[in-house]
Amino acid sequence: MRRNRAEIVEGQMKKVLSDIIQNKLGDPRVPFMTTVTAAKMSSDLTHCTAFLSIFGDDDTKKEAMRAIEHAKGFIRCEMVKQINLRVAPELHFKLDNTLDEAARLDEAIGKALARDEEIRREAERKRTGNTDDKG
Repeated sequence: MRRNRAEIVEGQMKKVLSDIIQNKLGDPRVPFMTTVTAAKMSSDLTHCTAFLSIFGDDDTKKEAMRAIEHAKGFIRCEMVKQINLRVAPELHFKLDNTLDEAARLDEAIGKALARDEEIRREAERKRTGNTDDKG
């Protein structure tokens, strides 16, 4: 099946923006572990929304996003040098919290499983009449 132009450009944008942010930006406020997780192009290729995953606490993420917003013109200029498009797309950056959400869900599942195991052991103790806590 033939992919449309926007999908092809999205893949290129993701690679190019990742390279620029990690290797050319040089702003100490942007951690090394900053990744472009996705790039979404408008159908007319005039806007690109890049989703960023930034490793660090909330303050680190805010500072990194400020630095990237401040460097938007530089990033766009570098991007145009590497991708041949009629119109340089307007860049929009959004923080991607998918990894944080996944970690929170993983932690919640772990706690629920531990609680279920505790309940199972307690039920087993009651069933067998064993009251010591050695399980």
